[in-house]
Amino acid sequence: MNVDSTPLFVEEAYKKMERNLEIVRARFNRPLTLAEKLLLGHLDDAKGSELDPGESYIMLNPDRVVHQDVTGQMAILQFMQSGRTEVAVPTTVHCDHLVQARVGADSDLQDALNESSEVYQFLESSCRKYGMGFWKPGSGIIHQVNLENYAFPGCLVIGTDSHTPNAGGLGCLAIGVGGADAADVMAGLPWEVKYPTLIGVKLTGELSGWTAPKDVIIYLAGVLTVAGGTNAIIEYFGPGVNSISCTGKATITNMGAELGATGDVFPYDERMATYLKSTRRPKLAELAEKYKHLLTADPEVEADPSQYYDRVVEIDLSMLEPQITGPHSPDRARPISALAKEVKEEGFPDTVSVALIGSCTNSSYEDMSRCADIAQQATAHGLTSVSEFMVTPGSEQVRATISRDGQQADLEAIGGTVLANACGPCIGQWKRDEVAEGEPNSIVTSYNRNFPKRNDANSGTLNFISSPELAVAMALGGSLSFNPMADPLTDSNGNKFMLVPPKPAPEVPPNGFDVGVHGYVAPPEDGSGINVNVDPGSTRLQILEPWPAWDGNDFVDMPVLVKAAGKCTTDHISPAGAWLRFRGHLDNLSDNMFLGAVNSFTDEPGTGKNQLSGEQIQPIPEIAREYKAQGMQWIAIGDNNYGEGSSREHAAMSPRMLGAAAVITRSFARIHEANLKKQGVLPLTFEDAGDYERIRADDRLSIVGLSSLAPGVPLVCVVTHEDGEMEHINLRHTMNLGQIDWFKAGSAMNHMKNTAG
Repeated sequence: MNVDSTPLFVEEAYKKMERNLEIVRARFNRPLTLAEKLLLGHLDDAKGSELDPGESYIMLNPDRVVHQDVTGQMAILQFMQSGRTEVAVPTTVHCDHLVQARVGADSDLQDALNESSEVYQFLESSCRKYGMGFWKPGSGIIHQVNLENYAFPGCLVIGTDSHTPNAGGLGCLAIGVGGADAADVMAGLPWEVKYPTLIGVKLTGELSGWTAPKDVIIYLAGVLTVAGGTNAIIEYFGPGVNSISCTGKATITNMGAELGATGDVFPYDERMATYLKSTRRPKLAELAEKYKHLLTADPEVEADPSQYYDRVVEIDLSMLEPQITGPHSPDRARPISALAKEVKEEGFPDTVSVALIGSCTNSSYEDMSRCADIAQQATAHGLTSVSEFMVTPGSEQVRATISRDGQQADLEAIGGTVLANACGPCIGQWKRDEVAEGEPNSIVTSYNRNFPKRNDANSGTLNFISSPELAVAMALGGSLSFNPMADPLTDSNGNKFMLVPPKPAPEVPPNGFDVGVHGYVAPPEDGSGINVNVDPGSTRLQILEPWPAWDGNDFVDMPVLVKAAGKCTTDHISPAGAWLRFRGHLDNLSDNMFLGAVNSFTDEPGTGKNQLSGEQIQPIPEIAREYKAQGMQWIAIGDNNYGEGSSREHAAMSPRMLGAAAVITRSFARIHEANLKKQGVLPLTFEDAGDYERIRADDRLSIVGLSSLAPGVPLVCVVTHEDGEMEHINLRHTMNLGQIDWFKAGSAMNHMKNTAG
């Protein structure tokens, strides 16, 4: 099952790192941080690569690729265009996104098997044909299964999900990417990424009481904001690091995605060794000890961190108070003690309608044990949850183990409903009928992302994110204003009592993990005889056709389809929820394009003005299709950190399919900008951010000088207003020569095939 994480494979990976780092050290002539070792140890060309942080692009050779079942469909469809008969690097597919939370684990899983059988058959047959490992629905969430089976200290893994950095808790450099990036690596090409800058986070002290690893990353999100980690790797160091378990570290690195970080990583220590041994990989722990010099920063770095990191943030774990963040943005953080006042001032619904714990972020054995402790206290006082209470195990291994050891029973005793081992409500797969659309209500989760409509497609739902143990306490209190450190509960006899902080929990099961129902399907030795069929009449899957190449002309007289106001995430550009079923059928999916984006021209989401018909209010996808039918390309305008959030490349592919020539913003989130480049859409930024305000609903835009497109050279946008007045706006881009070749070829995949041919 773990043929790509055998001791032989891992030791070879370490030896390659050593060879590269010997070259890099000679070039740098200084001590190296951990992030530099992991990144530069995987260089495709250690001698010739330009190494200018924040500026140059580097080519890397990842050790493995991981896919979830939704984004994995499009990545595999793109890989199929490459002509290869087998993936070039170890690759797995994990079926976790298509299971909708409705009733409970067994029923929900069976519904998913019935409703998405076509997609699952496509994924499994593709895995068998091309040599990929396949994890069946119910096996668990991609990041938890990766941590349990494949991740190892020092590994470079890319995954088609933004929370791939979860594996940084085990000393991996794990990075979320778009499907085209993954397809390139699967086809044997190196992976290109902007050389990240470095943020060092020094941890001192030790967590205690109600404070949990989740509070570290929520606090850090409040400090750095959702854009503060863009094109940076966050590296944790300091004496406090060793006080956090491996899975606690994974909780922290998982949510590095909420800061826009390229990756997040902890140095190897004995807590990681403990986890490796508990997950049946003791030989890997021995190898990590042997190669520890590759898996930790040089001593000089911690002694004088300001010399080696572009920014240093210090967090005293002993002084850190439990945090809660939200609604609508993961960086709206404050201590739990400050929330009650804000509830009154902001008018947040005080009642907690639902509390949800688990997900890829917080479903470890340690997490569930701490939550069970709170549940036991409630049961001892005759209480059950005031709020509806749901539990999402991160993997079948965790579910089976907490079932065996009693934590699941403790959570069910206070009213918990255990959902399938899948993403469920965390990513919009929550069939929630009891709350009307737009009805204001508050939920508390231990998830990682809380954009509007993210969890239940309801614009009125406000999601507040906390540690799982705090979420359980607030479920018992039933109120956002409830602070378990200060406020009493009333027991079944009418007496007041205080919850006490959960006891320290074992980081791994004392009796080992129970693997539960085996859900892994290994590929055959030879998959050449296996057919991957896609029904031409399918509504769920669609074979991709290559995008047309650039015709060599400037983009002239283009209408502005949408001018996104404020936060515009990939959830806004390509909503999930009910649309997840179309993620393998780009044409059908594209009917959701920009439905969540608030258009400044209409002041409402999903609508725009059709410049052909003059119709004021029309769904944006319909306008785009009319423009395309008339042979017109169009432009989308965005604000700051445009495209933050999920790695879903559909937010770049749908605009490409429906006629986007360019997207112009004040700034981009890293993954989305890369996805646009891969699909042949020009990602441009205003040289003067104030020029965003100059774009009007009836403007026609021309981007001129494309024949001279070159790295670092601005482009000019000629804006023609409805009254005939013309303005010239300078636009910047970050494309290098290779990425310009992608644009000219029509996409990165086109360029790869042209070059190979």
